[in-house]
Amino acid sequence: MPRIILASLVGAVLSVVGTCYQAIFRNPMADPYVMGASSGAAFGATFGIILGFNNTVLGFGLTSLFAFAGALLTTLIVYNLAKVGNKISTTSVLLAGIVVSSLLSSVISIMMVLNHDELAKIVTWTMGSFNGANWKQIIIVTIPIFLGIIVLSSMTKEMNAVVIGEESAQNLGVNIELVKKIILILSSFLAACAVSVSGIIGFVGLIVPHLFRLIFGSDHRILIPISVIGGAIFLLICDTLARTALNGIEIPVGIITSIFGGPFFLYLLRKSKRNKFI
Repeated sequence: MPRIILASLVGAVLSVVGTCYQAIFRNPMADPYVMGASSGAAFGATFGIILGFNNTVLGFGLTSLFAFAGALLTTLIVYNLAKVGNKISTTSVLLAGIVVSSLLSSVISIMMVLNHDELAKIVTWTMGSFNGANWKQIIIVTIPIFLGIIVLSSMTKEMNAVVIGEESAQNLGVNIELVKKIILILSSFLAACAVSVSGIIGFVGLIVPHLFRLIFGSDHRILIPISVIGGAIFLLICDTLARTALNGIEIPVGIITSIFGGPFFLYLLRKSKRNKFI
């Protein structure tokens, strides 16, 4: 049961964060890790594994805590690199996220080369898993996750305005810079919470929001709550497949989501050449 609940929570978080990022960046291919949360978490987790921290604090392994800290620190670095005065450029955020992620990926590769004995643990963590789910983790992450989703859900009108265009949103009385800051910071925090308990699970925040956008349209008043439900169900199905597809062998859930997400990403890439994202 803890595994089922945690998989549902993480799926909901990744889906909502993906929806919010796609609105702010006005790009259907933006995902929850666009600000470097995944690479930062991977760096933190790799560092913790290499140091051999196997103790737990409040139900969390120290590796998870290192991952959470790495994700937040990386997000903070990307945010400050993209910040110009009091303004945040979404283009700068994307570029800074790519550069920082590439740099951290290189450092992680070096750490893996120099620590062959821990290679399997590092690779397994970066593929994502709910194998270590427990009730203490659920109790700790549930409160910030629910509060974060509620706050983001309260900003759906602002997201609708931003998607139309920043100039139009300003004419409607929306404080663009404040909205971007709140959504970027809060979404990154939620992504860090998710990645700390599950490892890196890709494509959930890409597939679910865009799929429901095609079905229900781009009104975030509908899209956000639907994405919460859809993300939870999608990741729960993927985790069930990860546990049961092969007898006696558990497949990292990130592999399952990638099997679904890879072709879908290529579809989005092809579609984006013909249509403008609204």
